[in-house]
Amino acid sequence: MGKSRSGTDEPFETSGYLHVLALLGGTAMGISRRVLATLGSISLLLSETFGGILCGVFVPGVRLGREALLTQMVRVGIKAIPIVIMIQLAIGMILPLQMFPKLDEFGQAEQIATINGIAAFRELGPLMTAVILSGFAGASIAAELGTMVVAEEIEALEALALNPVRFLVVPRLLATIVMMVLLTVIADVVMVLGGFLTSLRLGIDADVFYLLSREAVDLMGFGTGLIKAGVFGLLVGLIACYLGLAVKPWQGSDGVGKATTHTVVYSIVAIIGADAIFTVIFYSYGLFK
Repeated sequence: MGKSRSGTDEPFETSGYLHVLALLGGTAMGISRRVLATLGSISLLLSETFGGILCGVFVPGVRLGREALLTQMVRVGIKAIPIVIMIQLAIGMILPLQMFPKLDEFGQAEQIATINGIAAFRELGPLMTAVILSGFAGASIAAELGTMVVAEEIEALEALALNPVRFLVVPRLLATIVMMVLLTVIADVVMVLGGFLTSLRLGIDADVFYLLSREAVDLMGFGTGLIKAGVFGLLVGLIACYLGLAVKPWQGSDGVGKATTHTVVYSIVAIIGADAIFTVIFYSYGLFK
């Protein structure tokens, strides 16, 4: 029983392996289709959003809506300043404390200023600000748009011949990009300040810290950090808007909750992936020395 005519179980074992491979292949194909479909939908939303921005800039009679943009900038960026300052100040103070014992063994404790400055302007400033903004602003945008879909406010706009992308997505996406860049500048300065305060407590001369920080932070490092920040803001705003609008009216509060959660998770994954790509590109072209 369970054996082939030759008296072995090989045909049945082979068919079992084929079944497992077919199951894995089907699962992989299904995931690939969903990922490609999502990326395609996000690309279409991005192109439509940029089309709305260009129309607002170049087409007479079409306005971007400055009041809506300023409102979103306050919601997305201004209200996030305290938490950005608090977290970046803490990171700036913790990093020197972690580095000091080993650096002091080699008589290079003052190099804390160099490491702290490079880490702030090139990496941790834009990266941590983007992670904060994904939870602070991204989740809020997704929840707001998802609630509007459930309440059929999007259909009401379309019934009035108003483009939801132009009136809802454009101001939120622009506000996220602009405020992400501005918050990154604040984060960079605060992190260096935190490192400076800790270094004073560790006995490092203030003038030495200042000079080494100036040498470490050049215009290229500052500029590449701002480029990262702009792209991170684009990713956070775009993912939040897409997932918020992707909620179905019949999903109710459950759909809004899932969109909010997925926004934070997907945004952080996209931010980390984009950061890795940027780092490889910048080092490949010798932008960092």
